[in-house]
Amino acid sequence: MNKSLENSFTLVLDALREQQVVAYPTEAVFGLGCDPDSEQAVDALLALKKRPKDKGLILIADNYQQLLPYIDDSLLTEQQLAHICSFWPGPVTWVMPAKPSTPEWLTGRFTSLAVRVTDHPLVKELCQKFGKPLVSTSANLNGEPPCRLPAEVRLQFGDNFPVIDGDVGGRENPSEIRDALTGNLIRQG
Repeated sequence: MNKSLENSFTLVLDALREQQVVAYPTEAVFGLGCDPDSEQAVDALLALKKRPKDKGLILIADNYQQLLPYIDDSLLTEQQLAHICSFWPGPVTWVMPAKPSTPEWLTGRFTSLAVRVTDHPLVKELCQKFGKPLVSTSANLNGEPPCRLPAEVRLQFGDNFPVIDGDVGGRENPSEIRDALTGNLIRQG
């Protein structure tokens, strides 16, 4: 990691621990994220995005085990779970049954939660060092295109916004979203 990237990574990790909203590169665009267990942080993210709380959010993780506190995979067959895991790590998000204990600030009006195991090395490392998944939504203000460069994040959110100075992956579109129970496509990737 070069010095600029390393410094920005440390700043973002510290900001996460302080319940702040941060930005980081993902497979296609920059993501905005925060601690999924902090209602204060999630509220700040939703306010920043002007996103309604009832819509629900996506969690992005380093590995499947990080998602287990939030999802109820006992409602899936072994075949469904094997199918889901065959897409991970990678840019496919699955809407899975949420545990009853999963906070409403993550699920919104649903009994499910959208989750993804990423293959982007910087997000993987961020989730490893933070010790859990992150809330993940595209880094853009309402009506603006998603950011693909750290400079675009700073332009939309301010020069002091905590952002990892890394590169997005080579994908053109944000992650595909599928229903874990039916396999149906919800959003084209």
